[in-house]
Amino acid sequence: MSGHSKWSTIKRKKGANDAQRAKIFTKIAREIIVAVKAGGPDPENNSRLKDVVAKARSNNMPNENINRTIKKASGSADTDSYENITYEGYGPGGVAVIVETLTDNRNRTAADVRHAFDKFGGNLGQTGCVSFMFDRKGVILMENDGDIDEEELTMDVLEAGADDIEAGDEFFEITTSPEQFATVRDQLEGKYTLASAEITMVPQTMTELTDENQITMMNKMLETLEDNDDVQEVYHNFDSPEE
Repeated sequence: MSGHSKWSTIKRKKGANDAQRAKIFTKIAREIIVAVKAGGPDPENNSRLKDVVAKARSNNMPNENINRTIKKASGSADTDSYENITYEGYGPGGVAVIVETLTDNRNRTAADVRHAFDKFGGNLGQTGCVSFMFDRKGVILMENDGDIDEEELTMDVLEAGADDIEAGDEFFEITTSPEQFATVRDQLEGKYTLASAEITMVPQTMTELTDENQITMMNKMLETLEDNDDVQEVYHNFDSPEE
């Protein structure tokens, strides 16, 4: 799940079992197909594809899978056609939720997303009902393993054009504007190992739930949405006790 901090997401993805990894790779492959169809198979001339390839590598997707998907998307007119559809709504306790999907059947996806909201005490809303509560930013994470000179990293990050850097116990979290994201990522990649790099939706404020039932229902709703093959990303402002 994607929330205020991506740290817990990285932990979960690193600990994902084979079935979960396969699902992650399938979702990224869809993004690659859409990017190739929109701008061609060369990442150097297709910034969207370059961003998706970076995301694929940060999720440990094998280069063989990446190259095979690019080749398939560029060499066949029979590749599935997907469209981006974003849904917005509220989870239990008024938690703001944004669901980004890539689907080849909008009726199926709409029904599945609505069912997840309804089943776990949420409400699917109109476009724009919660997106104003989030800022689109580039978020880059690198592991804080003790070998990185924090002062030097901070200088490199700011010189590259990032907005901010925050040091946590396990990760450094670097934020950028969407426009500067690729530049900052590319400059840092030449010197550091990145754990994650992607453009995401960062909530302006968090919603803390204290009712145990609401917390349980919220977690189940997020799990159900993220498990859906058509769902690419789920953004929310849920201040989870586990984080």
